[in-house]
Amino acid sequence: MGAAGVISLTAVLLWTLASAQQYKEAVDLTMQNHDQIMASAQVVFVAFCADWCPFSRRLKPVFEESAVTFHRENPTASVIWAIVDSQRQADVGEKYFVNKYPTMKVFVNGELNQKEYRSTRSVEALTNFVKYQLSTAINEFSSEHQLEAALDRTKRNIIATMRKDGPDYANLKKVASLLREDCTFWVPTDELGAQNSEKKLEYLDPDSAEKQLYSGKLDDYEFLKQWVTDKCIPLVREVTFENVEELTEEGMPFLIYFRDPNDRSGDKAFADVVARELYDQRSSINPLLADGFKFAHPLKHLGKTKEDLPVLAIDSFQHMYLFSDMTQMNTPGKLREFVMDLHSGKLHREFHENMDQRMIDLAKAKAARGITDDHGAQAPAARPEETTPPPSVFKELKPSDKRYSILQKTEL
Repeated sequence: MGAAGVISLTAVLLWTLASAQQYKEAVDLTMQNHDQIMASAQVVFVAFCADWCPFSRRLKPVFEESAVTFHRENPTASVIWAIVDSQRQADVGEKYFVNKYPTMKVFVNGELNQKEYRSTRSVEALTNFVKYQLSTAINEFSSEHQLEAALDRTKRNIIATMRKDGPDYANLKKVASLLREDCTFWVPTDELGAQNSEKKLEYLDPDSAEKQLYSGKLDDYEFLKQWVTDKCIPLVREVTFENVEELTEEGMPFLIYFRDPNDRSGDKAFADVVARELYDQRSSINPLLADGFKFAHPLKHLGKTKEDLPVLAIDSFQHMYLFSDMTQMNTPGKLREFVMDLHSGKLHREFHENMDQRMIDLAKAKAARGITDDHGAQAPAARPEETTPPPSVFKELKPSDKRYSILQKTEL
């Protein structure tokens, strides 16, 4: 090898060493290095910070220390820790719709995981979170009998029959990494997989206990991801105090079915009517189940109590609208009409057109049940001069417009 070749090889080695070294500490993420960073590691953990935010200034040294600690303990891990200065690199924040600081997002195999990091901001917690992202999201089974014993049928399960090599399994691993908290994934051990020549993917429904077969191509990543997402993330979800912040950030009005937590017999009926009536509205309305005891405050705004459960309502993040007759929830077309009337503005118009009688009826209903307003006074007996539909309650549970660290939440 000539001198030029030696110099060239040395330069490549030095560049590789320098590139590897720069990712041992938190790096600045910009639009200029964005694509390179995202393609350079299995996991990219990003903190969006702003110098004017005291909570960002507090997080930054902890995040930087976490990066150093993590790589010292896991020197070969394919992880990059990155920081976005949201004042100097506003375009990166805009790309991911970040307007609250600090915000921490994780990317797995170049794809954004929709669930942000919202837990403890300590070196131990941050490094453990990244280790979890690297851990396998797929469980193995050595026999059908062992699989049956290990399955938790109350959860959503994706069961694959395939060898753990090739593009099909690589696609499944990527999907599992993104949806590991929504579904449990299973594949046979190498020994068992070698005995099966047929490849297949099945979803085990926790409600019906039936298996649904994936009919697409396993090497079609986008189709596979969409199919698994549809199965793992149900059309109707449960809203809790723990997940309400994330649900509000999806930006869609809530269609909420409040029910007695001890009587969930109507849950499936609600899910069925949503699937039948709102199959094309997944991007415009968020159907949710809610514990009517825990979420008593929204019911109170609607003039309802736990005695009235179940109750169906829409919270548009501006106002709340009541589905007036629960006996018609399963009547074909009624639920869809309710949602379409929200989108067209008809609910708001009708509320004002019928305000006088509504306010009198509501006041009478509250008085009959001894319900008072938030200050302890009896509800008004007639229409006040300035009236609007009951104000949204769930908008008060949205994150602060400036940061996640000092959320002001109305106690429900």
